[in-house]
Amino acid sequence: MSTSRDDFIIAIRSALLKKGNRQKFSLFTLLIASCLILSLEYFKTGPIDKFRSITKDIIYRGSYIVSIPFNLIEDSYVKIQDHMNMYDEYRLLKEKEFNISSLENDLKFFKSENIKLRNFINEEPLKEGKYIITKVLIDKESPYIKSLIINKGFESGIEKGMAALDRTYMIGKVIETNYLSSRILLVNDLNSKIPVIIEPGNTHAILNGSGSNYGELEYLPKNNIVDTGHIVYTSGSDRIFLPGIPIGKVEIIEGIKKVMFFSDLTQLDFVKIRYIKWGQN
Repeated sequence: MSTSRDDFIIAIRSALLKKGNRQKFSLFTLLIASCLILSLEYFKTGPIDKFRSITKDIIYRGSYIVSIPFNLIEDSYVKIQDHMNMYDEYRLLKEKEFNISSLENDLKFFKSENIKLRNFINEEPLKEGKYIITKVLIDKESPYIKSLIINKGFESGIEKGMAALDRTYMIGKVIETNYLSSRILLVNDLNSKIPVIIEPGNTHAILNGSGSNYGELEYLPKNNIVDTGHIVYTSGSDRIFLPGIPIGKVEIIEGIKKVMFFSDLTQLDFVKIRYIKWGQN
C-alpha cells in the first residue's frame, strides 16, 4: 500500500511541475490513473498485479514524455542566455580594444608633438632678445589671406608688431592680440610688406607677399647685383623688426627675382614670438 501511495505522490508531483493549459488533460489523466492504482492495491491477483505494473510504466513514461518539450525550452533558454552573455563579453572586449587603440594613437600623437617641440627648442637661439614659444591653433589658408592664430595673447606680453619666427626664420608679424590668443600675418600674405636687405651686396628692397609660397622684391636699385642664392634679411629700416632676421633665399625664375622662404608656411605647429621690438633693450 505504501508503494502505491509513493507512486501516487510521484505522479501528482510530476504533473504539478508542468505549467500551462496544455497540462490540464495530462494532470486529470494522471489523477484518474493514480486513483485506479490505489484501488487496485486491494486486489492481489496475478492479472491485477500485471495490469498495475503496466499502468505504472505508462504513467512514468507519460510523465517523461510530457516533460521533454519543457526541458527543451529550458535548455534553449539557457543556451540563448549563454549566447547573449558571450555577445556582451565580446562587445565589452571590442570596446576595450578600441579604447586601447585610441590611447595608442594619442600616445603616438603626443610623442610626435614632443619631438617637434624639442627640435624647435633645440634650434640655435636668437642672437638678441627674448621670445615665447606658442602653439598654432588655426591656420587661415586662402588665396587672399595667409595668417595664423596662436594660443598666446597680451596676457603673455605679446603686442602688435612683434616678429613671428619659425626657429630662427622670419615668418610674419603679430597684427592682432586678444587676452589668450593672437593673429599673425604671414610674409606671403598679399598685404605683407617688409623692408629687407639682401646679402652679399647690402642691397635694400621691399619684400611683398605673393599669396603663394614665395615673396617678390620691389624697389630694387637698377644696377643691383642680386642673384640666385643671395640671402634676404630684415633690414630694420621700418623700426618695427630688428635687423638681421633671415627670411629666405633669392631664386631667379624666368627672369624674375623671387624669394623662396626658408620655412614651409603651410606646416607650422609652433611659432616663436620675439618680445623685444625696435628700440627696446
